[in-house]
Amino acid sequence: MTVLSDADLRSLLAFIDELADAARAAVLPFFRQSLSVENKALKGFDPVTEADRAAESAMRALIVSRYPHHAVLGEEFDDIGGSSPWRWILDPIDGTRAFISGLPTWGVLIGLTHEGAPVLGALDQPYLQERFVGFPGGAVFRNPQGERALTVRSCTVLTDATLSTTDPELFSPSEKGAFDQVRAATRLTRLGLDCYAYGMLAAGHIDLVIESGLKPFDILPLAPIIEGAGGVLTDWRGRPVRGGGQVVAAASREILEEARIALRRSAIG
Repeated sequence: MTVLSDADLRSLLAFIDELADAARAAVLPFFRQSLSVENKALKGFDPVTEADRAAESAMRALIVSRYPHHAVLGEEFDDIGGSSPWRWILDPIDGTRAFISGLPTWGVLIGLTHEGAPVLGALDQPYLQERFVGFPGGAVFRNPQGERALTVRSCTVLTDATLSTTDPELFSPSEKGAFDQVRAATRLTRLGLDCYAYGMLAAGHIDLVIESGLKPFDILPLAPIIEGAGGVLTDWRGRPVRGGGQVVAAASREILEEARIALRRSAIG
């Protein structure tokens, strides 16, 4: 596990706030406005807007200026290789479908990995002025009213859990069957929250998030928040998440293992 000095940790967390502030300033003028939307997908619908590109450009410019040797992986532009083991992971708008629909369940995701392992992460919701930040040993939530520590809910039984996924139709048929088995055992399911569901898990309002087909920038920035709040994050086989693919985040190891009884049958790799 990467060990940062207190001074380095404070410096990097302050820089993450700079990145989030820059993305917030870049993206907010476009929200709930008339937007030109492009479809990146050859099949289906994978939208991108000028707001996505503006936010990522603003963050990349700051990183290249401050940490020129760090690598950068972002959703909208080519990777930047670096001579350092540190890599920034950027998703300027996670939940572009929500963004173009005027719904405030999208977010800016910023992560920092060391030799592939997530170390720091932030989820910023500019419109609500909410920021979730995770770091080794903890996670915090900030809004205009102040700051508080993030702690997952004490939920150890699947039948008591609140479950979320962005859209069950994004699963393959076998994955959807596995998800439906888990869903049938839980107390409540909420859909369409994108990255915001993980923030609510860290805040103690949602207990389980199950997704598939994720890219690294969809999930790596969220790992330090979930784990810093006391939650667990693995793939459907129970392995650490170092990329994307099939992901399950849970408030406790107990409900994760209950969910994986169904999920592992459709686990890939």
